[in-house]
Amino acid sequence: MSKKHQKHRYRNQGHADPRLNPSVPGRSGVKGGKKSRTKGMLLVALVVMAGIVVYALNASKRPKDDSGSVAGSNPPLPTAFAPQPQPPLALAGTASTNVSGARIQFATTTYDFGKVNGGEVVKYAYVFTNVGNALLEISNVQTTCGCTTAGDWSRKVEPGKTGSIPIEFNSANFSGQVGKSITVTCNDTSQPVVALQIQGTIWRSIDVTPQYAILFVTSESPTNATTLRIVNNVDQPLTLSAPESANPAFAAELKTNQPGREFELIVRTVPPLPPGNVSGVISLKTSSTNTPTLSITAIANMQPVVMVQPYQITLLAAPLVSPTISTISIRNNGTNTLALSEPAVNAKGVDLQLKELQPGRFFTLTVTFPAGFEMAQGEKVELSLKSNHPQFQVIKVPVLQPSRPAPTAAPDQVVRPALPQADAQSK
Repeated sequence: MSKKHQKHRYRNQGHADPRLNPSVPGRSGVKGGKKSRTKGMLLVALVVMAGIVVYALNASKRPKDDSGSVAGSNPPLPTAFAPQPQPPLALAGTASTNVSGARIQFATTTYDFGKVNGGEVVKYAYVFTNVGNALLEISNVQTTCGCTTAGDWSRKVEPGKTGSIPIEFNSANFSGQVGKSITVTCNDTSQPVVALQIQGTIWRSIDVTPQYAILFVTSESPTNATTLRIVNNVDQPLTLSAPESANPAFAAELKTNQPGREFELIVRTVPPLPPGNVSGVISLKTSSTNTPTLSITAIANMQPVVMVQPYQITLLAAPLVSPTISTISIRNNGTNTLALSEPAVNAKGVDLQLKELQPGRFFTLTVTFPAGFEMAQGEKVELSLKSNHPQFQVIKVPVLQPSRPAPTAAPDQVVRPALPQADAQSK
């Protein structure tokens, strides 16, 4: 047989050409390889069929999603590559209510109203939210002066809800930059007191600084003077008339520092002054259409020649648990220098220290009461200092102390009435 015909015979019988495979040693080797290959193919087929059966059984037990596909058919991704759960988006203007108790949160605690004309009333409402999980109660809203007032605020706010605190500020008596505080008291344990601020600039066509003429006088020095500055804030030149006083206790004089722009008003007291504080109004006519008349209040504050503060010492109830220190200040408002000496007290164990902080003008007296100090019932205790002033030769400061609290009486014992002898025996 030729080599060509032999090659075709091997191919037709499904055998490999032994000449192309050195491991096959002739025809006997070809038959053995055929049997091994057949067994291997059968084994592979059995393994594949077993896998298909197991897969089908597991798939029938898995839940299906809405699309009908088997859930979890894809192998899980490693943690580093698996998609992470995203937190829910917070809506604008909403607040979390997961905080324990009532919690107050203001949209802003400071309101700047910018610039307003003098005399305008500024109105604003502070908005707050209860971000806690309990009822929020606003018990009080306190302003610092009468120029700022609080309206009807939200007193009770449920969790997640908002409330407001309306505020009005009257700028009539202010000029330039101004700031006021409002104190809010609530049942938020984390911040029971919240401070609010309102600020801005008060514009006036004519500024007067300071706005009041306040003068301090004494019986020895009834004459005093103060100076106020008047400034024109508009482009047109300003003219002022001579000042007029509605109270003869005051006199005023006008000086021009810069024509049409800046002036000085000197206000002084005119003795004799009546006792106590005295007030009056100084008026000036102007060429301004916005402010045709300037009205300035003048106040004369009559002070004692020798001022003692406080005028008495009040201690805690007897006996004192620990040493107590009180400080007395003595100020000389008179024309002559003051000399103090010989501090004394009519009580045992009390220490006194006199210091001259400003020669002839200002002194302090430090008083130390020992622990256990107790004033006897009806006892009069006072501090004393000698002075070189003819009207105040001895300066006295009384000491007061509440009496020792009476012991609490034991409740009366119940006394049973005497029983007749026969009844007593039966008992």
